[in-house]
Amino acid sequence: MSHHIRIAISEDYPRIMEIWESAVKATHDFLVEEDFDYFKEIIPRDYLPNLEVYLITVNEEPQGFASVAEGNLEMLFIHNDARGKGLGKKLYQFMKEKTGLTKVDVNEQNPQAIGFYEKMGFKTIGRSEKDGSGKEYPIIHMSL
Repeated sequence: MSHHIRIAISEDYPRIMEIWESAVKATHDFLVEEDFDYFKEIIPRDYLPNLEVYLITVNEEPQGFASVAEGNLEMLFIHNDARGKGLGKKLYQFMKEKTGLTKVDVNEQNPQAIGFYEKMGFKTIGRSEKDGSGKEYPIIHMSL
């Protein structure tokens, strides 16, 4: 499976949100619907335009995306249909080489993600009761 990583442009946002929605529905079953809708609205409006977002594509079709800000992996999502094929690892390794990321915050209720980052060498360094939006989702802070 040949993949390519490129920077995202605004025309990619609808596909990015499809990837996000598919990944979140598969892994974030703890998210209540109103919060899902909230994130679905603010990500393309407030986050994507202000971040350098990279897409991993297979046959030119975006299958995942990631972004790093100030050494923190802000997001890394793989479309549910493409999970388990090593794309997350490839995208993570690309981001690490490109940006020198050292930290990631993970939902405590998403054990798959915690396990993934532990495999990538991260250790838990702290915990917050609420997420970055002040919502009641505990966050695990991890560092390399």
